[in-house]
Amino acid sequence: MVRRESVEIVHERDRTFREGDWGIKYLFRGPHLDCGVVYLKPGTSMGAHYHREVEETFFILEGRGILRVNGQDVPVAAGMALRVEPGERHDLLALDVPLRGIFVKVPYLPEDKVSC
Repeated sequence: MVRRESVEIVHERDRTFREGDWGIKYLFRGPHLDCGVVYLKPGTSMGAHYHREVEETFFILEGRGILRVNGQDVPVAAGMALRVEPGERHDLLALDVPLRGIFVKVPYLPEDKVSC
């Protein structure tokens, strides 16, 4: 049996996307990690950025797109997991279909994002 007080439970429907009905939706923010959902409409992207100390991992649930890392395009599709090291400039882009995935950033350093 799991004690409810030892587990934080959220539902995606209770969180909002940064851009209205698309973009980033955080499920957890701290104290040890950031975790959330990314939903990109065709032709949209997360926006190029990097983290000085944070490692970011993506798991693609649906669709296809490109993970651009330091100017190089890596094709992504459902079922793929990708890890981006600190200091690597990156952007996730949806192609001709929506892209949906999960991201995890560790450690939790909310001010560590630098836009490019």
